[in-house]
Amino acid sequence: MAVLFVHPDRLEIRLTRAEKLMSLRRSDIEVPLESIRSAALTDDPWVWVRGIRAPGTAIPLTLAVGSWKYHDGKDFLLIKGTRTSVVIDLENAEFSRIIVTTKHSLTLLRALRLPPLESAGATQIVAD
Repeated sequence: MAVLFVHPDRLEIRLTRAEKLMSLRRSDIEVPLESIRSAALTDDPWVWVRGIRAPGTAIPLTLAVGSWKYHDGKDFLLIKGTRTSVVIDLENAEFSRIIVTTKHSLTLLRALRLPPLESAGATQIVAD
């Protein structure tokens, strides 16, 4: 299960070795907070999926890990089951959207809405 860190200047998604393998990615994902346009909770992350898997792993309505390309860019999905997820829309970043399933979705959403704190600490959130 991925670990998400909300630093004062960026969102960091540390993928596990299995998630990196399933997504065919070598590195973790880092997104500057100023690139986040919006973030929303959803009970059904599958309705937010757009495009085709390229590269990544998918089992319909069960698992989606990796990049999904669509006509205007690409999204990164880390969806497991039909649990509560956070949909993060981005601009001027590697991905246009990131969808992450996590038990701590409200904590993640609150951490993303806060302006950068003066402390150098980060908020840690564990994805499902």
